[in-house]
Amino acid sequence: MATTRIENATVWTGHRLPSGDVLTTDAVLVRDDRIVALGGTARSTDADEVIDGQGGFVLAAFGDGHVHPVFGGLEQQFAPVRDMSSPLEIAASVGAWARSHPETEWVRGEGFDHTLAPEGIFLASWLDAEVPDRPVVLRATDYHTVWVNSEALRRANYGVGIAQPHDGEIVLSDDGMPTGTLREWGAWRPVYNLMPEPPLTMLMDAVSFASRSFASAGISWIQDAWVEPSGVGVWLTAEQRGLLDQQVDLALWADPNSWREQLDGFQASRARVAAEGGGQVSARTIKFFADGVIESATGALIEPYCDCPHSRGLPNWDPEEMKLAVAAIDALGFTAHIHAIGDFGVRMGLDATEYASRVNAPWDRRWVIVHTQLVDPADLARFAEIGVIANFEPYWSKFDSWQTELTAPRLGPDRTARQYQTGTIANLGATISFGSDWPVTTYAPLEGIQVAVTRQMGPGEPVWLPDERVSVDAALSAYTSGVAYQAGRSDAGYVRPGAVADLAWIAQDPRAVDPLTIGAIPVLGTWYRGRRTFTG
Repeated sequence: MATTRIENATVWTGHRLPSGDVLTTDAVLVRDDRIVALGGTARSTDADEVIDGQGGFVLAAFGDGHVHPVFGGLEQQFAPVRDMSSPLEIAASVGAWARSHPETEWVRGEGFDHTLAPEGIFLASWLDAEVPDRPVVLRATDYHTVWVNSEALRRANYGVGIAQPHDGEIVLSDDGMPTGTLREWGAWRPVYNLMPEPPLTMLMDAVSFASRSFASAGISWIQDAWVEPSGVGVWLTAEQRGLLDQQVDLALWADPNSWREQLDGFQASRARVAAEGGGQVSARTIKFFADGVIESATGALIEPYCDCPHSRGLPNWDPEEMKLAVAAIDALGFTAHIHAIGDFGVRMGLDATEYASRVNAPWDRRWVIVHTQLVDPADLARFAEIGVIANFEPYWSKFDSWQTELTAPRLGPDRTARQYQTGTIANLGATISFGSDWPVTTYAPLEGIQVAVTRQMGPGEPVWLPDERVSVDAALSAYTSGVAYQAGRSDAGYVRPGAVADLAWIAQDPRAVDPLTIGAIPVLGTWYRGRRTFTG
């Protein structure tokens, strides 16, 4: 049995003392895949490998409670559209990529900034000028908005007189012609259904890239938050090929139009993963999209949008149907993982989980409502009352261009000042977990922690909703024990004897630095079950 000791570091155990402080020590000993000793006992025990912690900080490895690894990995292989300053710059980049890849029938790109066009409406003609003869399909950073060219519209039979789907919006011009902007999958899925699946080699490259990236950030567990049937085999193949440096749980997507027909498939996928996998991948979760996003006016609101007074957004589910669906998967032993952005979307999620708890037998549920952007005051305490985990993407908790250009004008000042109420919901007793939603934003937990702690864009910038800030200890807990609780893991999330040896080693104590520099602290090492997966 191999033993490793990390010493000369602040070892943050995650365990709260009666004083409220978190217990720390100065050394940790690992034997094979488990933590076996701390502090003086660890230092006095022989080890095969001794690592000088260089005065750094050791903690349980981070988890990511909501992320899209395959999307993030594939993005690197498509036309580059991220971090550009105008629609025409994006179109030019796509055109250059298309000309250098003449063999590619469908030109794809992921991650363009959907705030760059007025009202978030992007025109097919801008892409036609660069790529007129092949379909172009670009997805925005919100992953709910898609921009296509005229050839893609033609192949999908989108023209004048097209009927609007009930679960999406085909944005039309004044003359009734599709503009090229498609919102929510009811509008863009018919286009995506025409595209060929990426080949297995591309998918394996995507998973490998994502896994290496997560390891470099100190991450050892992830929730893939959107998996369709073909994705199950992708993850099993990646595990069999030894590409994974994390534990992965798959959230199987529930289609509001056909969820009843999916129930057998959900159970078959779970059984397949258990039978064919090696224990690194699980499929215990079902993903629901209660609504869209506020930036595209598809997030479901209780009261109308300010800039569209006749619209309350776009719920993706009928509320009563969602109750039945959540209760059905709950009865089968699956966890509900519910995307909810608007306050009506959040209420739908809370109502559905509460209903399931009434009609089903009790069990150790770990329900999750994800993003939790806008919560009606009447619903804030319900997270703790029902036992729903509030998952936040903390990097979003700042007043950036998404807010100034799209979100705030649509919500108005009162609702704008009620977003991402992390501190409030935590103080009401709910469990908080953190995630990244990468590739929407950075996968690096330390960058998200910086924003959760400061609610600032940078030095000298105003603090946005200061009462919603959380302490560094609380933010670390949300990314460690909070995600471990979400995952149903009793052996992770804390540094203690008997726990799995999932560890992260960073260069500085984030509690002792300028909070606006937390995101820049280097990660020096990551361990997954005692195996070192990253060396900084």
